[in-house]
Amino acid sequence: MALVTTLRLWVLASALFLPYVFGSISGKAEEDHGPDQFGNNAGYDPAQVVAKALLCFNDKYIYSSCEESYRLTESGNLDVPPDKTEAYCGGPCLTETHLVLNCIDNILANFVFYNRATIQDIRDTIHAGCGYGPERGNFNVAGRIEAEENKAERAGNQILVGFGLMVVVYCLLSI
Repeated sequence: MALVTTLRLWVLASALFLPYVFGSISGKAEEDHGPDQFGNNAGYDPAQVVAKALLCFNDKYIYSSCEESYRLTESGNLDVPPDKTEAYCGGPCLTETHLVLNCIDNILANFVFYNRATIQDIRDTIHAGCGYGPERGNFNVAGRIEAEENKAERAGNQILVGFGLMVVVYCLLSI
């Protein structure tokens, strides 16, 4: 009887501890950079690739008509005042911002801005800011990222707690 109880406690401890360990390790895996678009591994210089992606922000052929204060910056910010939403979304700024995002995406698909935003985060923010829902006129990329991270963290914690409770209940019911 004592052996069975000890075994159940070890199973319970493992069930609660292993997801924590694997959850913290999975975020630290390094990405394997395979060959470039020409199949070459030699001469791969990440600094040059990032520098080339950053040139998209200063390309005079991409950003030609959009007012400079409304342009997407390297930091990942879109400083569009709510009262200028119509001008941004209905004018050249929206098109030119998408051209910049496409330019970056074609050079470095997993580009991360200085504010930790991805290309998709920027696209989602633009879509919500130019949409006709409650987020219209809100181009705060950092706020959107923070809200999504909080939601994801809460969901992960709820799943882990729920799984732990199921294991505890199972162990208690099978005694």
